[in-house]
Amino acid sequence: MKMIEIGAIVWGVQDVARAVRFWSAALHYKLKGAPSADWAILIPVEGDGVQISLSKVSSPKARRHHIDLFTDDQEAEVKRLIALGATRKEWMYPPEGDYVVLQDPDGNPFCVVQR
Repeated sequence: MKMIEIGAIVWGVQDVARAVRFWSAALHYKLKGAPSADWAILIPVEGDGVQISLSKVSSPKARRHHIDLFTDDQEAEVKRLIALGATRKEWMYPPEGDYVVLQDPDGNPFCVVQR
């Protein structure tokens, strides 16, 4: 039984529609649902695989990306990851936020998302 797994890679892009076209073709992925102007989710056309989430960013500079880890027990996984050396990152969470932002020992952010 997997307690935690990579659920999505969130990729910062300047043009979501263009990114959907490129990554869908490059990876043989498809839209999971209707995209918005600033967000789209891609999944494999066939079989299982890591979801790619495309998030609109304003900076033309290359982005540091982060990993979303999906779990059925967010509280337990956050405690376990902190025990392994992760730290909580200060973050302004939206009211409907289903994630906790942590940092690995190098300071790289990642999210633990309640499935």
